[in-house]
Amino acid sequence: MRATHQGATYFIGAPEGNTPGDISVYDVAAKVAGVFIEADVIEVEAANGQLQVTERYFVHNASTPPTAQWSARSFEIVVPPEAVVEGAGAQRPGGLPTSTKMDADGPKGHYAFNFPIQPDDGDKSTLFELSYHLPYSDGKFTFKPQVTMPTQSIGVLLPKSMTFTAGAGLAFKSVPEDPAIQTFVASNAVPGKAVEFTVSGTGSIPREEQGAQGGQQQGAGSGGQDASAAGGRPGGGMGNPINTPDPLSKYKWYILTLLFLLLAAAAAFLLRKPATGTTAVAAGTAQALASPAAKNAALLNALKEELFALESDKIAGKITPAEYAELKAALETVLKRALKRQ
Repeated sequence: MRATHQGATYFIGAPEGNTPGDISVYDVAAKVAGVFIEADVIEVEAANGQLQVTERYFVHNASTPPTAQWSARSFEIVVPPEAVVEGAGAQRPGGLPTSTKMDADGPKGHYAFNFPIQPDDGDKSTLFELSYHLPYSDGKFTFKPQVTMPTQSIGVLLPKSMTFTAGAGLAFKSVPEDPAIQTFVASNAVPGKAVEFTVSGTGSIPREEQGAQGGQQQGAGSGGQDASAAGGRPGGGMGNPINTPDPLSKYKWYILTLLFLLLAAAAAFLLRKPATGTTAVAAGTAQALASPAAKNAALLNALKEELFALESDKIAGKITPAEYAELKAALETVLKRALKRQ
């Protein structure tokens, strides 16, 4: 379902049956105070004379009163002039990733998203993502990122086999959080301030290890702590010392809510079934071997690993938005069936 308000569009999934569907909309302005980039994350890989780059922007809108920033140039970016853009997408706070179109905006390498930057929904912000490739015949390339609004952090992720060399301007620090990749971070970038770095060599980011480690770190931090405190690494590599966000923290609201509902449904279903005969003996043995807290912890860990694996696969690009949406819909269907048994 789609609603359009003052030119900006808003979406929700169509409600099932006769249930109503509410769509939150906001007044819009071309420029809104309180919009800033929390992190610009640049993943770099190289092979066969070509650099492959994936860039993600985590954009906050903390406006008061809540106002969406929207125009034909809602969010402007600058990529190297040599870049050949392969695709772009965006994600609203709390929404699913959506393919979107970027429009050329002035000099070569300048683009703009015609996509509303909605007010934050709690800790959920707007995500912009694009992929592009660059010529790399000399085995070396110098990036000169240009931010279009205040940016808390710029992060560069690359394989261990490649070399990173900081250039003039903003200072980069190595953040050795993940043994599988290299991560370098610069803080407090502003428009007009020089940023420069050079990469050389070849290699690919080991995405399976990266996703698995991300899930393990999040699991270690989920016991009563904020998920972002366990890793704090946008794109899988940045750490807490510079207060950068973990991409999985963008989804923790969904993960924690689903975990809670699944646990509640499972507990209600198990408790309502009487234990008789052999079942009663088995249940008594299980209770003797494990306390309720231990059983809940085991169930929580199993569900958590599966859910984080799904989110990690999406962030790593191993599943398409359509596949992710289908898997999520399947989970929700199972959840609804379980809840109906209460």
